Parts: sequence; C-alpha cells; structure tokens
Amino acid sequence: MDIFQQLVITESLIFLAGLAVLSWSADGFIRGASALAGNFGLPPMLIGLTIVAMGSSAPEIMVSASASLAGNSNTAVGNAIGSNIANIGLVLGITALFRPLLVSSGTLWRELPIVLAVSLLATYLLWDGRLGYREGLLLLLLFFLVIGLLAWLSLRSDKQDPLNQEIAGEISKMASAKAVLWILAGLLLLPLSAHVMVASAADIARHFGISDLVIGLTVIAIGTSLPELAASIAGVMKGEDDLALGNILGSNIFNILAVLSMPGLLAPGAIDSLAVQRDLPAMLALTMLLVFFCIAIRGRRQIQRWQGGLLLACYLAYQASLFQH
Repeated sequence: MDIFQQLVITESLIFLAGLAVLSWSADGFIRGASALAGNFGLPPMLIGLTIVAMGSSAPEIMVSASASLAGNSNTAVGNAIGSNIANIGLVLGITALFRPLLVSSGTLWRELPIVLAVSLLATYLLWDGRLGYREGLLLLLLFFLVIGLLAWLSLRSDKQDPLNQEIAGEISKMASAKAVLWILAGLLLLPLSAHVMVASAADIARHFGISDLVIGLTVIAIGTSLPELAASIAGVMKGEDDLALGNILGSNIFNILAVLSMPGLLAPGAIDSLAVQRDLPAMLALTMLLVFFCIAIRGRRQIQRWQGGLLLACYLAYQASLFQH
C-alpha cells in the first residue's frame, strides 16, 4: 500500500468517525432538548416543528459554519443544496420504497408551500453567482420568522392532528438534569465533530482532485442526511408517515434558511457557477416533484412506491451528473 492510499484510508476513517460523533451528538441534543421542553409543558406539535426540526438540521448547520470559517464556502453551499436534494431523492425515495407514505396531517399541507417558497427564494438569491452578507442576513432573519410562524401554526393545530399524536409518542422521557447534560454534550461535540468532518473531507477532495462544491454535494450531504434516512424508515415502519415526511420538510426549510445563511454571513463572495446552473435547478425540480406527488395524484394524499422509485432514480442520475464535469 503506497502513501497515497494510506492517506486516503486514514482521512476516510477520520471522516467516518467525525460523522458518527456528529450523528450521535445531534441525536442526543434532540432527545435532551425535546425532553426538557416536554418537562416544561410545551405542546408536542410545538416541540416537533421547532426544537426537533432545528435539531435534525444541526449537523448541516455546524458543518456549514465550520466549512465557511475554513474558507470553503462552496463546501457549505454544496452541503445546504445537496442535503435538500438527498432528503427528497435519497431519503424520501428509499422510505417510500419501504412503504408508501400517507399524507394526512393538515400541518404538513401548510409546510409544503413554505418548502417550495424558500427553495424559490434560494434560487433567486444565488442566481447572480454570489452569496453576500445581506443575502445571508436575510436568510437568517427569515429563519427566525419561519420558526415563529411554525410555532404559531403548532399552537393553532388540531389536537387530533395525526402529526401531533405521532410527535407526542416520540418525545423522550427523561429527568431535566439528564436532559441538560445531553444538550451540553451536543453543544460541545457538534462543532468539534463538524470541524473534523470538514477538514478530512477537504483532504479527501484534494487527494482526488474533486471540487469543494462536489464534496459538499456528495460525501458531506449524504453523510449528514443519513440520520434522516434512519429516522424516516423507522417512522414509516411504526406507521408514523406524517412524522417521517414532516422531518424531511422541516429539515429542508432549515437547510435553506439556516444552513445556507452561514457561508453568506461568514464567507460572503462568489460561488461555483455549477451550483447555479446545475444544483439549484435540481433541488427546485425535486421539491416541485414532491409537492406534485403530495397533492395531484388522483386526489390521493399518498407517496407511493413507484413515486419513491422515481425520486431515487432522479437522485442517482443527479449524482452521476456531478462527475461529468
């Protein structure tokens, strides 16, 4: 084994170790934060749409911030866009192949337009090939505005909404002191593991001559989407279809508003032109396809297996296109 192979194997193992710690700490943070919120008597829907949704995007936020601080803004942009593409094409595609998803929650019907709106906004803001400080600040302000909107929707939601009942069954039960320890552990380990992931991914990209954008769209985006894949499959196996889809919708909203704001705020400037010409249209197309599947198939609010297969096929075709340039 030559030195090049040894370096690649070493960096790959470091990346996987960072990913494992990132996923574990994010899961612990979510369980601790949701349990603490539950102990204070917050409604399950409010916890699910805000705390759990933000926690599920914590890996992407930390990776994006770490990459931006390291000067790899294209990695951060690729992570935000690539994670949304992976959530719909890979995560939702595979999940629907396991079992069709029945969309019955009224809350999700209000989230679908938000997902489409923020995707269109991202396309508009990046269309000139730059992500500046003002764009990053706008996205972050909209992030807090959407958090407030989702909180308002959750408080007005029907107590019998299927999503409300599914979230209530998933909120961890633990003492407040233990929940605080999980939160603190997450706050400590999330940025550290994200830094390790970004550094090792950058080294791997350099060894193989892959661009920062592509490494964000592929290895990092897929890695940070794996927790959503595991959670979604587990959810549909327990009949929690709305929760599985809700996690994906919430994650995609926050990926655009919170994750994409990081490179704008921390490393503003020009972005790779391929992100505009190839990746944003792919994200927007998959988002529109998801909305169409949810509302326009003979009046049935269900994502069926063949639709999941189509989403996965689109994702695989997109991944293949990344290496054609």
